[in-house]
Amino acid sequence: MMGFLGSDVSNLQVLDFSLRLFVIPFNVASIWITVTNKQDNVFYGKLEFNNLVGLKYVVCISAISAGYALFAAVSSWLRFLVTKAWVFFVTDQVLAYLMVTSMAAQVEFLYLAYNGDQEISWSQACSTYGKFCNRLKLALALHVIAVCCFLMFAVISAYRVFRRFEPPYVPSKENGEQERT
Repeated sequence: MMGFLGSDVSNLQVLDFSLRLFVIPFNVASIWITVTNKQDNVFYGKLEFNNLVGLKYVVCISAISAGYALFAAVSSWLRFLVTKAWVFFVTDQVLAYLMVTSMAAQVEFLYLAYNGDQEISWSQACSTYGKFCNRLKLALALHVIAVCCFLMFAVISAYRVFRRFEPPYVPSKENGEQERT
């Protein structure tokens, strides 16, 4: 792998590149499981992804994130893009935030599916559509792994941007006390 990235590659760059490639299958698998998830019930009918607007947000964010991870991994080979650390910093921060919010939406959907909401007359669905809910839990587990990777990308890209700056000068108390006496 070092041959692809060049001879002056740091361990951080290799980690970043590897994680970006690592996250793509988790996003794709989460999307696939969610989109193909369906279950038919003789009493209540068919439940499938197309009927669930909230999950479309999760799938859309996962698809954008997977595409970006691939783009970022490929661009690590291109030196003129690697020097634009601030672009990756901003994009990594935004996508990490969007991945966390999409995970929260998926957790909320599963919570309602398992517990319902009696105040607005929503009954639980997982007792009736158990296979559907189990597949959504698997998709959520894969999504959580992807979220953790995107949080790591946010930290790595922040480090790359901010390591270029010197820390602010803060005079120590000892120096200040010696000057006063």
